[in-house]
Amino acid sequence: MASFLLAIIYISFISLGLPDALLGGAWPTMHSEFGVPVSYAGVVSMIICMGTIVSSLLSERMTKRFGTGKVTAISVAFTAAALFGFSVSNSFPMLCLLAIPYGLGAGGVDASINNYAAIHYASRHMSWLHCMWGIGASAGPYILAAAMTNGSWNLGYRWVAFLQVALTAVLFITLPLWKEDKPSEEAEEKKKPLSLREIFSIPGTKEVFTAFFCYCALESTAGLWASSYLVMEHGISEGTAAALATLFYTGITVGRAVSGFLTYKLSDKNMIHLGEVIITVGILAMVLPFGEKTAMAGIVLVGLGCAPIYPCTIHSTPAHFGKDKSQAIIGVQMACAYIGSCFMPPLFGIIANNISAGLFATYLAVILVIMALSVEKLNRIKNPVKEQ
Repeated sequence: MASFLLAIIYISFISLGLPDALLGGAWPTMHSEFGVPVSYAGVVSMIICMGTIVSSLLSERMTKRFGTGKVTAISVAFTAAALFGFSVSNSFPMLCLLAIPYGLGAGGVDASINNYAAIHYASRHMSWLHCMWGIGASAGPYILAAAMTNGSWNLGYRWVAFLQVALTAVLFITLPLWKEDKPSEEAEEKKKPLSLREIFSIPGTKEVFTAFFCYCALESTAGLWASSYLVMEHGISEGTAAALATLFYTGITVGRAVSGFLTYKLSDKNMIHLGEVIITVGILAMVLPFGEKTAMAGIVLVGLGCAPIYPCTIHSTPAHFGKDKSQAIIGVQMACAYIGSCFMPPLFGIIANNISAGLFATYLAVILVIMALSVEKLNRIKNPVKEQ
């Protein structure tokens, strides 16, 4: 039964990634149909992001009251309903309204299931679970492309919504498998959720939140601006640069698959350090005067370096702070991740527009240094971990 539940969690991570690229892929058609500027995609994305932040911050309260299984099932149901709503939407205001449950559902799944996996499964599974997210995120555009070939963008959202509905049904059917198997963990459910003030007062939380913010800022900035950097600074054709931007995410996905095997020999701490080193090499490759091919390789290396950091940071949270506090802390970590992903890429856009896109590597380097310093400070802080 434990193996069956793990399989369900793997499928949940694929499902979590499926909708992520739909908006970007469908928007060139959607904005014309709705009669709004192309820039309005940012409005929808921002609403989704705010929803994920809210649900992440509420994740501990929800899981303590309802349990991880129910929170996951209900959150996927929210996402499924929102995606189906997108598929029948006929106005931009309706999209904005539907973006609220979409964000709430996505954040709820992300925070609750990450904590469950961090507590109950080995580090390799955390890496492979996030690899599954990458597979889902990569498959989404193919589903959308097939739908647009056979109908319209609406059909693509509908197909993904139906997949989410099927997963919701499976999650509700398998709810008994999510029961906590330790009496002390059942007692934890009765404890009062930690407030934000209490969470931030725990030694090391400020450092881990800063590190998480920086990691997601680095990943999202690299993913969004790598293509433009190659075009503007190295004169690479737009088509080639776009393909290389895809390789950045492929590097993350493949890197997480490989990371799962490396965790048999390396600890979470060492995996995070390895990722930082690879990112450093990638950034150096972008700034060294060895031509466009070296810059291309640098971007792929940054993707590979990003691979172990996110899953290993989450997996190490119970070890740093204790199982009794991990859901609260992972919830805030997720919120910090969404904040970093939401605001830091546009900040570089302002820099590129007003100064130079050539500062891309420098921007990534500054974020990396802050992240590395935060990780090192976190590793030096001793927390009395309570094994329940």
